[in-house]
Amino acid sequence: MNRSEICAEAARITTTDRSATHGRPEDTFGMIASVWSARLGVNLTPAQVCILLADLKTCRAWGNPGHADNWVDLAGYAACGGELATEAQA
Repeated sequence: MNRSEICAEAARITTTDRSATHGRPEDTFGMIASVWSARLGVNLTPAQVCILLADLKTCRAWGNPGHADNWVDLAGYAACGGELATEAQA
């Protein structure tokens, strides 16, 4: 995949309504933040969850750089996290 295809696929995945299957991403990231905050004893925001999930995809890409899904998901988590963080500041 080239960079345009990676970005286009990330955009498709993050903007297509998948809430019937997975719920709203904002809600899911919020729930993950609550669970991880309780487990770790630190307060995490939904945007920080996106950063940590991007770290997961970074590690997976490190181990398997030719697997395009890792790069697509990395771009998607960055987009979702950026949206959540900028909305939180508004």
